[in-house]
Amino acid sequence: MSLLKSFCGILNNQLLKMEWLYQAVQALVERVFGLDMSTRLGGSIHFFLYDTAKIFILLSVLIFVISFVQSYFPPERTRAILGRFNGITANVSAALLGTVTPFCSCSSIPLFIGFIGAGLPIGVTFSFLISSPLVDLASILLLAGIFNWKIALAYVVVGLALAVTGGTLISKLRLEKYVEPFVFSNRMAVADTPQMDWSARLAFAKEQAMEIVHKVWLYIIIGVVVGALIHNWIPENIIAAILGKKNGFSVLIATLIGIPMYADIFGTLPVAEALVTKGVGIGTALSFMMAVTALSLPSMILLKKVVKTKLLVIFVGIVTLGITLIGYLFNALGYWFI
Repeated sequence: MSLLKSFCGILNNQLLKMEWLYQAVQALVERVFGLDMSTRLGGSIHFFLYDTAKIFILLSVLIFVISFVQSYFPPERTRAILGRFNGITANVSAALLGTVTPFCSCSSIPLFIGFIGAGLPIGVTFSFLISSPLVDLASILLLAGIFNWKIALAYVVVGLALAVTGGTLISKLRLEKYVEPFVFSNRMAVADTPQMDWSARLAFAKEQAMEIVHKVWLYIIIGVVVGALIHNWIPENIIAAILGKKNGFSVLIATLIGIPMYADIFGTLPVAEALVTKGVGIGTALSFMMAVTALSLPSMILLKKVVKTKLLVIFVGIVTLGITLIGYLFNALGYWFI
């Protein structure tokens, strides 16, 4: 048993955390650039090079694999699967399907229109809308690589719980009248999708991986730069005063700061990593990351095109409250994640 645990630990450290890459970049910084890792400049350059390379390597591989899986779940099939369930089971199914159909918050809006137009309940559609950008296989593995498996798996559980709870509450409130009328008449095609062979699925996966990397590379670079600045240049006492564990409002502040921003989850991970190394609670860092991912300003502007103000406010309120409670829960159980 200990041998298996040791083997799994080696795989985790070398494949996800990429310790080999950490050491290679350290050698580059110290021997080629002639910089001391303990200095601000040396530490910043190492953080930037290591995190950028690690995220792009993991992202490219994971998106390729996930896109291959996603080729079995086109929008029409996703809608058909969700249409088989009712009640809380439908919300759970929508949240789970959101994890294997990793659309960003903006690209989820057209699916929202299609699902509502195809007759899916509004609450089920919102469960999918919350889960899809928030929880996917790539983000889980990246969380495990940057933090650990406890945090990654706990993040999945609370993310799915938020999606199911949020969708269920919206169903109970019967808010269909606050969806713009044109959405109900926008029918999604239900024709059978042509079956792909393996070569077509591999080509689709390659195309998706290249497209997603092309879309998010700038956010990743910005996120890593911000993370490097936080990690090496901003004094710890300043961060502690605003987002530190002793500030009872730190989670709420982090959530509210994240809402107006727009970045992919892959761009926010380096920021969350840097915040945690500065003593910020894991819940506070994850709340910021979740708010940026699930409630970005551009996606809310798009959502406003298809729902009325009251429904948008209720949706943002439910998700904001859920993210805040999740943050405080993570902070309260912080010792468990060490």
